[in-house]
Amino acid sequence: MFYSLTLFYANVKHWAGGFVVNTRGGLRVSAGRPGDHATLKKNMKILDIPQSGRQGTFVSVRARYGQVRRRYAVPRDPQSAAQMRIRSAFGRVVVRWRGLSEEQRAAWTPATENVYSRPRLGQRGRLSGYLLFIKINSTLAYQGKPLVDAPPKRVIFDENPVGPLVATNTNGAIELKLSVPTAPATPVLVLATGPRSAGVTFAKHFAIIGVLPAAEAGYSNITDLYAARYGAPQAGMRIFIRTRQVFNGWEDTPKQTTAIVPKT
Repeated sequence: MFYSLTLFYANVKHWAGGFVVNTRGGLRVSAGRPGDHATLKKNMKILDIPQSGRQGTFVSVRARYGQVRRRYAVPRDPQSAAQMRIRSAFGRVVVRWRGLSEEQRAAWTPATENVYSRPRLGQRGRLSGYLLFIKINSTLAYQGKPLVDAPPKRVIFDENPVGPLVATNTNGAIELKLSVPTAPATPVLVLATGPRSAGVTFAKHFAIIGVLPAAEAGYSNITDLYAARYGAPQAGMRIFIRTRQVFNGWEDTPKQTTAIVPKT
């Protein structure tokens, strides 16, 4: 029954609001593979109860435009330098937790008050002491700071002072700068995605590319940070950047900005 319903949705343009995602005339339309036939291997918008996660060979996701189901694909594992650095840091944090005394581990549970997981299907849950320990110390480990055995005091952040992204192209010399009119009170992590088409207006899967460099004349140059992770920025491409204040392992809500690299 599942397969027949899914194929039915794939063969109609509209049916009570259900239709194949990103399709036109029965073909899948995307920047990477225009004109591919819509099959069960592609993302499909479906009519079903809200759900998220993997079941068998399918993965359900609540996307921007509704419920989507796709085939499960084994993630690539290029074992990049950035991946290995994060894995090494995480491993050190887990080993640290195992070495704590029972009293030290118990002290992390009260610190989780009003600390919740990211919402999923409109639901969220309070973090356990273990998850808060991992969250705090993973952030510290990435910054090269000492790990902590006791929960640090909760931080109330001021407004993130980092402003819009500015992309310039001076005779082929491309630079990416973030406006920083006032010096941040705490360190700021810079996150980014790979370059996107100029027509793309939404991005996800941001990765940390480094700590915000000190500003000069009101701007922080992040060109080298970006190039080290994704290569030199190219003219005509859109760049998505997020910044997040951090202090003692605590993080605030990320702030996003984007700009298109000029062609001249």
